[in-house]
Amino acid sequence: MIVDKLIEKIIETQNPTCVGLDTSPDYLPEELLAGVKDLRTAAQAVLTFNKNIIDRVCDVVPAVKVQIAYYEQLGYHGIKAFGETCRYAKGKGLIVIADAKRNDIGPTASCYANAYLGKTQIAGKEKKALPCDFLTVNWYLGSDCAKPFVEQCRTRDKGVFALVKTSNPSSGELQDLKLEDGRTVYEVMADMVASFRGRKGKYGYSRVGAVVGATYPEQAAALRKRLQGVFFLIPGYGAQGGNAEMLRGCFDRNGLGGIVNNSRGILLAYRKRGGSYDTAAREAVLEMKADLLSVLGEIHA
Repeated sequence: MIVDKLIEKIIETQNPTCVGLDTSPDYLPEELLAGVKDLRTAAQAVLTFNKNIIDRVCDVVPAVKVQIAYYEQLGYHGIKAFGETCRYAKGKGLIVIADAKRNDIGPTASCYANAYLGKTQIAGKEKKALPCDFLTVNWYLGSDCAKPFVEQCRTRDKGVFALVKTSNPSSGELQDLKLEDGRTVYEVMADMVASFRGRKGKYGYSRVGAVVGATYPEQAAALRKRLQGVFFLIPGYGAQGGNAEMLRGCFDRNGLGGIVNNSRGILLAYRKRGGSYDTAAREAVLEMKADLLSVLGEIHA
């Protein structure tokens, strides 16, 4: 099961860090920007940057998260760079999380699920569009729009992370609203995620996970208790203000249960540390690993 593979890589590296390849052209160092003059050359430079980062961190992290918005802004050249980044990371043995937060009405949701998790029927044959292991999804549209993704997870051994409690400052404007039954909106979503949990893997977690922000530690700890067997993708560490102590409650007593994303803190580490951007990224990853382990201790099954 894909979640077992993710957990095993976390245990192997002793690092629940996910490198967010949310790569904007203005993150690139001068040597890569020198030849950039249009969308095509910008996408090529972003891809070069990503590959070099991947090469330097692939032995010390279990996964990368690739945020598609940063690639969509570069048009079809950027979409190609997105796909090639995912393929390159897969080739280096990393778990690939596509951060696209996709959903729509049922038939359209099925197309999204095919694109990121499944395959597309072409001339009577199945063709894979993107080499992703997990996809972030938005199930606030309702349960009928969740089912196509769950089905692909089951049949293709893929995974999803559904938005539950997000890390942005204004998330509470909607997600924290109280309903008549006493639950908040995000707790209703958490319960929906649990209803689609399905079979658990050998480490006690399912393919259906949740996005739970590090910036709301009390809610995250309560969700950890509420969502037994649901693996967390945890944004908000670093640039958004989250730290290791704040996300302690996201994990179980073995140090499992979540993977923590860091994007700008790793991609832009060279601006603070100096030296090459890929070496600085590796140093930032190892520093983050030490910070997380100082709270979690040794990670084991």
